[in-house]
Amino acid sequence: MKLAHALIAKSMAELILVAALAVSFYLAAFPPSIHGWGEARPHGIAGWAVNHHKPWARLQVQLFIDGKFEASTMAYRSRPDVVAAGWSKDEWHGYEFEALATPAPGRHEARVYALNSSRHGAQQTLQMVGDPIWFDVDDQGIWHPLPDHELLTRRGQ
Repeated sequence: MKLAHALIAKSMAELILVAALAVSFYLAAFPPSIHGWGEARPHGIAGWAVNHHKPWARLQVQLFIDGKFEASTMAYRSRPDVVAAGWSKDEWHGYEFEALATPAPGRHEARVYALNSSRHGAQQTLQMVGDPIWFDVDDQGIWHPLPDHELLTRRGQ
């Protein structure tokens, strides 16, 4: 009977150890401290990205349109509105993707990801910043953000 109790205790200790390691890895690879937002503009995507654990660091952000990589840049542009809203300690967290290849006319989805490095750069992960950005491209190549009611209609379908 003592052996059974010892084996159960050992199994519980191993379970707690493995769970702690999994949570530790997840928090290092996908920190909950990265926040941001983006929007479609007439010829690209713009927004901001902040890491609250490293408020003075500039994040590298990558743009994917319809699931395909399009561009990478640093979020270092001035965004005083982000400071005013209390999201950052300084205004230098904006990004802008311009002069991109224009997608075909129609509806498209853009996603912006922050590149997060852990273990001194040995591991890198992409973490989505904000929500997907839906937009339409007209026949002249102008990007038009979708109004909120169209987004709700699309999500319901």
